[in-house]
Formats: sequence, C-alpha cells, structure tokens
Amino acid sequence: MADLPTVRGTLTENRDLSGLTWLRVGGPADYLFQPADLEDLAHFLRHLDPTVPVFPMGVGSNLIVRDGGLRAVVIRLGRGFNGIAVAGDRVTAGAAALDAHVARKAADAGVDLTFLRTIPGSIGGAVRMNAGCYGSYVADVFQSATLVTRQGEIRELTAGELNFQYRQSDLPEGAVLVAATFNGVMGRPDELHARMDAQLKKRDETQPTKDRSAGSTFRNPAGFSSTGRADDVHDLKAWKVIDNAGLRGATRGGAQMSEKHSNFMINTGGATAADLEGLGEEVRKTVYDDSGITLEWEIMRVGEPL
Repeated sequence: MADLPTVRGTLTENRDLSGLTWLRVGGPADYLFQPADLEDLAHFLRHLDPTVPVFPMGVGSNLIVRDGGLRAVVIRLGRGFNGIAVAGDRVTAGAAALDAHVARKAADAGVDLTFLRTIPGSIGGAVRMNAGCYGSYVADVFQSATLVTRQGEIRELTAGELNFQYRQSDLPEGAVLVAATFNGVMGRPDELHARMDAQLKKRDETQPTKDRSAGSTFRNPAGFSSTGRADDVHDLKAWKVIDNAGLRGATRGGAQMSEKHSNFMINTGGATAADLEGLGEEVRKTVYDDSGITLEWEIMRVGEPL
C-alpha cells in the first residue's frame, strides 16, 4: 500500500476486525484509522493516495467482515465524534453516538426520537441505512448531515441529496459521515421514556438480544405478489417466509437462524464469517425455491474470503 499521511489519531497496521463486530468474525484490515477529530480525518483523506480504498465502519452491529479481511483503510470514529446536543426540537449527534444514547438524551429534553432506542448501532450507520422500526425511519426526522468526502472536503447534505429509500441512502462513495441533525416532535419526557421501556420489553421478548447477532439478516420483501396481480400484493415479513421454508433454527457450522426470531442470524460460538454468509445464502436459495421470493441481505458483507 502507498505511504499513508501523518495523523494525530491512531493508525494501526494489519488490525484484526473480528473484535469490532457484533458477530465477532472477520479477518484483518490493512490499516485501521481512528481520527483524533474532524480536521485530522479531513487531512488524512485529502492526502491519502486516491487509489487506496477506504471503508467507514461504525460499531459493527450490522456487518460481516469476511475471514480474509479487508484490503483497505478502515476508518472508525470514536471520541470526538460521539457528542449529542439538543436545542428545542433539534438534536445533533456525532456519527459515533449510539442510537440508544441519542434516543435517551432526546427524550430527557422532551424530543421524540424514541424509535432509535432499540436500533443497534450508531448514528452514522443509522443514517446510511435509513434505519427504522415501529413505523418510523431516520428519513422522517432527518434534517442534514455533515460528512467528509473521499477527497477530504467537509460538506453538508440534505435529505434530498441522500435520496433515502427503504434501508438505504445515496451516501457518496468513500465519504465518512461525521454528524447528523434531526427534528423530532416534542413530548413529555416521562411519557417518552415509558414508551422506550415498553419497546425494550417487547424487543427482549421477541428477539435474541442476549446472543451474538447483527440484527435483522434480511430486508422485508415488501410488495411481493404471489399471483402477479396488482391487487394481490402483500407486505411480507422476512421471518415469515423463512419460517414457511422450514428454516427456523437452521445451522451451518457455528451459525444459526435463531429459534427465537428466524430473521436473526447468530454466532452460537466459533462461527466463521464463511459459516454465517454461507447459511444466509442457503436461506435465500431455500426461500426462493419454496416461495419464489428473493430475500435481500440487510447485513452488509465486506472483505475477502480465505
């Protein structure tokens, strides 16, 4: 790899990534860069050889890093990028701030961002994936985002520029999102906290929250018609078509489709990235053979196999 710019943050060569993902799998990155602050990040990207690929990584909550690792500089934000500020109904959060922390801090100030409370991960990933639950999505409350382009330019983007869609946005290639601002509806702090407590209780009752998972494995196959007729379109749930194909509890090596929620893939202990991705592909094939529905991955898979 080309010579890398001098930084004030931490730059680590051949950094194993398995401990940085919720599924605890994956090989090493060529380099892991943890910038000291915004200017350090912008300087690094501005002076980095443009042929060197970069991969922005959050807390690894919705990610499989393949066993061969990543031939790239992985950029992971930490302190200096996790602040949360509330002014009226406006909440600005650093990309490294955990979704749950943002929801709680907003609720303390009477701002309703409660849907973020049960979403695993950080704000950067939530914006990138237009995360949502209980019928609310990031796009519903999003105002603007600050990012650093691959060329090292600091830019502000609006919702229109990000073009939010179901579980995705058009974040520029190689850009690192560093902060986002949201507008929530005002409410009573005690009622907002009570709502989040109820959401947590429901989540713990229905999802394998004590297991190593990466959240939902597949996107819900919205708009599927079993007959091809426009009046026979159903919004299906991924867990339901997985169940219908007899795959609840299916295993491959140390990977398993959870018995508690069949759209959650878990590492039961000792799974490799190949086990997890291979099981996911088996599920996709079997579901297609059973129902004609093609499940799309919600978990991001990156890197090279061994």
